[in-house]
Amino acid sequence: MEKLVIEGGKPLSGAIRIHGAKNAALPILAASIMAEGTITIENVPDLSDIHVMLGILRALGCKAELVGDNVTVSTNAVHQFHIPESLMSQMRSSIFLMGPLLSRLGRVELYQPGGCAIGERKIDLHLQGLAALGAHIEENGSQIVCTANELQGAEIALDYPSVGATENIMMAAATARGMTTIINAAREPEIQDLQNFLNAMGARIIGAGTDTITIEGVSELTPCTYRIIPDRIVAGTLMIAAAVTRGNVTLEKVCPAHLTSAIHVLKRAGIQITINGDIMNVCALSRPKSVERIVTSPYPSFPTDLQSQIMVLLSLAEGVSIVKETVFEGRFKHVDELSRMGADIRVDLNSAYIRGVPRLYGATVEATDLRAGAALVIAGLAAQGSTVIEQIHHIDRGYDRIELMLGSLGAGIHRTTPVPTE
Repeated sequence: MEKLVIEGGKPLSGAIRIHGAKNAALPILAASIMAEGTITIENVPDLSDIHVMLGILRALGCKAELVGDNVTVSTNAVHQFHIPESLMSQMRSSIFLMGPLLSRLGRVELYQPGGCAIGERKIDLHLQGLAALGAHIEENGSQIVCTANELQGAEIALDYPSVGATENIMMAAATARGMTTIINAAREPEIQDLQNFLNAMGARIIGAGTDTITIEGVSELTPCTYRIIPDRIVAGTLMIAAAVTRGNVTLEKVCPAHLTSAIHVLKRAGIQITINGDIMNVCALSRPKSVERIVTSPYPSFPTDLQSQIMVLLSLAEGVSIVKETVFEGRFKHVDELSRMGADIRVDLNSAYIRGVPRLYGATVEATDLRAGAALVIAGLAAQGSTVIEQIHHIDRGYDRIELMLGSLGAGIHRTTPVPTE
């Protein structure tokens, strides 16, 4: 298995362009099958999750190719409504094919999705929303079969502002007969990006970014060319890495409005941040200060996807901080690994109490999920000595060659590939 080896203690410096957002690209790639023809999607990151989604599209009959950061999808020959379990098990975002396949073919057969083990993530809200639009749903063990002769608009109130459920319902409703209203919709920027993509293909959707989204169904969608927004979680990860290493980093092609809560927390920790359009500079001249309390919650609150990374900064801050996780109950798996590096963290139910220490120390640690892996990379950058991170396939799901990204900013980081034995 490949590993990352990091020699810590080097401040990050320089400028870097933020790549496209994984969590925007995946549902947009799924939605591409709703139009017949050739769709071009620009600014797509080269990630393992993206390649899994392209594999699923090919299994459905599409021609799909990633060249540079552009994906071309030809959907003329979409005929298959069965998504192989081997692909479903690799990535939770495969669930996004439910709405588009119901729209295009009137049927979808798939399995419970895989992905990071960060706690219970039921798909009940997806199924309830599609059923409200007229889909008939059968569950047989891990297999799910959804059929619909015709989808009909409806008013759907979500019990929780689920990003995935909001997006699946949006896609299915885009070509349903009549009006659909999603109440208590998720508000993430990636949902706004999906709305803009669907509208570029001819959909009539308003309200993304608020808690109420209205969709007027249209008879068909047509191909388009569309550019993905920058990845706010990658940007936030690099901001924290700059702060932890007491560096000076300029982020280019970033959307600061998507990072308001992270910017606020970093400023509370004493980090200097300046913004000029889509350019942001992050500078840390001294040890960060503790932050009394951070609570993760759906957008626009502090994102759960930056919780593990900010905990590294708080581990090195002067004072005691508290982080409360309200989104996923299994998202403190990085704590044990950070403790191996010298962090002083105590977990009680869904809260972590972090007493800052002067320094962390290199160790061999394991990435248990995508964002935990990113946190360990940040910790390794700041630690004294050498850090080896195992199970880095998790990290490759969300960061486009993280070792090259950080290496361009002066980090001592490289990937090792084991030599096959005879």
